[in-house]
Amino acid sequence: MEPQEAWNIAYSQLEIQFDRASFETWLRGAVYLGFSDDTFQIGVRNAYARDMLQHRLYRDVRRVLCDLLGTRVELNFEVYKPPALTTHDTGELPLFRMAAQPSETLSAPLHQQISRPQRADLPECELNPRLTFDRYIANSANRMTYEAALAVAEHPATLYNPFLIHGGVGLGKTHLLQSIAHACQMKGLRVIYIPSEVFTNDLVDAIRQRATAMFREKYRSVDVLLVDDIQFIAGKESTQEEFFHTFNALYTYNKQVVLASDRHPSKLSTLEDRLRSRFEGGLVMDLQPPEFETRVAILHMWAQERGITLPSSVAEMIAERARTNVRELEGVFNQVIATTQFTRRPVTMDMAENALEGYRRPRHHALTMSRVLEATARHYKFSVADLVSPRRTARLTMARQVAMYLAREITMASLPQIGEAFGGRSHSTVLHSCNKVADDMEYDELLRQDIEAIQEALNSAAAE
Repeated sequence: MEPQEAWNIAYSQLEIQFDRASFETWLRGAVYLGFSDDTFQIGVRNAYARDMLQHRLYRDVRRVLCDLLGTRVELNFEVYKPPALTTHDTGELPLFRMAAQPSETLSAPLHQQISRPQRADLPECELNPRLTFDRYIANSANRMTYEAALAVAEHPATLYNPFLIHGGVGLGKTHLLQSIAHACQMKGLRVIYIPSEVFTNDLVDAIRQRATAMFREKYRSVDVLLVDDIQFIAGKESTQEEFFHTFNALYTYNKQVVLASDRHPSKLSTLEDRLRSRFEGGLVMDLQPPEFETRVAILHMWAQERGITLPSSVAEMIAERARTNVRELEGVFNQVIATTQFTRRPVTMDMAENALEGYRRPRHHALTMSRVLEATARHYKFSVADLVSPRRTARLTMARQVAMYLAREITMASLPQIGEAFGGRSHSTVLHSCNKVADDMEYDELLRQDIEAIQEALNSAAAE
């Protein structure tokens, strides 16, 4: 397999394996630059992403590439500026793009480089052209949420304001938010769509550049503000404070606010009460996993768009394999289609089975957080209450870290959800624990045996 092809497939798999906020913040837009001396050269959009990928997420990215190629490779991340961004024109740049520019290029005064929200070249407005209403296939459980999103797009700030969609990973929250953004842009409205991490990073850059007034003007002068993964502002006091005032300003002037979260606002325990009450004051709707027939219909739509003949038997096999969410469904579909394109052969059942044989199977829907906690506690002879308690002994801390690692590996829970299950610990604590266990497994044979024993117990329980 060519290095470029390997990176393209790895990039798709990483989008499935990483939680959305992490992928959007650190990996979105990463490009293949070259390959030499068994090392991938990967370009990323700023120094923050480079440092995070090189030092904290390096092992996760390398593992995917090594699995694809069947050999050990290394990675080198560097800041890469696309040609369109390397020369200065008379346009203006948003705060967080300015932070990525070399300081010597910032010849104009700061206030002249802050963009207005209506500029089409804003990264916040670089919407995915595939995420539109006409490509969203709603199942029976999600029909009302889909209709509500359409109503918001047709009559912003008239019917439901704010409008909040919540649901698990890969169920279509981002698709609906971007569909609303597309529709509102076509009406000539000023729109900003961002993940909440971008709002936080933009605020940090504004404080650092002493440009908070322009930051506020940028976000409070839009017609429609759409914020994805709003749960990640929970626990961030400055971000919550700024978003509270931004929300109030938009609401007061009858501007539409649309939000997406992985949980209902009432379950965001570290979210300030004043924000929670405002989120719950509008229309709150959930998304459910697509049923079998919907998954098959989605697969046929993707195949038709690519000009590929997908036999019904193969579509049904893929739909059966990926039951949890649309993102996993797309990952399995891409794995099959990539094999087809490389071999230049039509899709058959045997070929699809062979393509998926080495693919990481979707996490088992029966392996819940509570089962992981129970199995880990039983193995280390603790109680579940011990694992989620604030107590800290060497053996208990190790057991707790193993349970967090397994929860991340074999359940669909996000890092914040895992932290909540472990007594309200932060997602950074969970990430540190997962990385520590993964690193220690490379040389600690006893730890590896413990984890394998717990996984075997969990798989046996799930198979019953």
